[in-house]
Amino acid sequence: MKYVPDATADRHFEDDNTVDRVGVDGLLSELDEYAVEQALQIKEKQGDDTTVTVLTVGPDQATDAIRKALQMGADKGVHVVDDAIAGSDALATSLVLAEAVKKTEHDLVVCGMASTDGSMGVVPAMLAERLGVPAVTLGSEISLEGSTVTIRRDGDTATETIEGTLPLVLSVTDQSGEARYPSFKGIMAAKKKPLETWSLADLGLEPALVGLSAAWSAVEGTEARPPRTAGEVVTDEDGSGATALVEFLASKKFI
Repeated sequence: MKYVPDATADRHFEDDNTVDRVGVDGLLSELDEYAVEQALQIKEKQGDDTTVTVLTVGPDQATDAIRKALQMGADKGVHVVDDAIAGSDALATSLVLAEAVKKTEHDLVVCGMASTDGSMGVVPAMLAERLGVPAVTLGSEISLEGSTVTIRRDGDTATETIEGTLPLVLSVTDQSGEARYPSFKGIMAAKKKPLETWSLADLGLEPALVGLSAAWSAVEGTEARPPRTAGEVVTDEDGSGATALVEFLASKKFI
């Protein structure tokens, strides 16, 4: 899961055109809350022998995202934090995540369909490739029986059902089920749950493999969106409103 800047707050870029993830308010990516919810539902159906571990890569503040997932009901958290990771692209992020996942006992990795900041949606597939396991993305309904995972995927024109065998990587959409709110009991219990912090050295990764200098893509420049201007008002005082509306839509290439 990912710690992202709050979309309702002021967001900024660093001098190197990377997103400022330290000096702005952040939170657990909303789309990743659905992944946490699905993991918790699987745990509830499988029994107490199942453990949900939440994992994130990010700055010190990303601990807040882990705490939110622990409050929802996850059992333990892992936070990979290292100054060298700043500016990493999706490829490097998937590398760090894969090495961290390998250090945890796991059968099923559940991800959100995409982050709410980058919105690329490629990390789950990259993670699966690095782990050497199948990936099923954009699941809207999940069930687990034994070692078989059944996933429903809803496309624009058809729905398909896919079966996979553990271990695998799965990403879920916002149609998979509403994420629960942390209860007071959950909030209090989360304070006692284990949360480990790992560095790149703990994962056996060289700093040269991550960060902005190792990225295959980079943002060359940013500029603020121009302020909104007043919209054009189409009136119909003499019966010409429909024509004016059509001409307006045509001028914008909407029709």
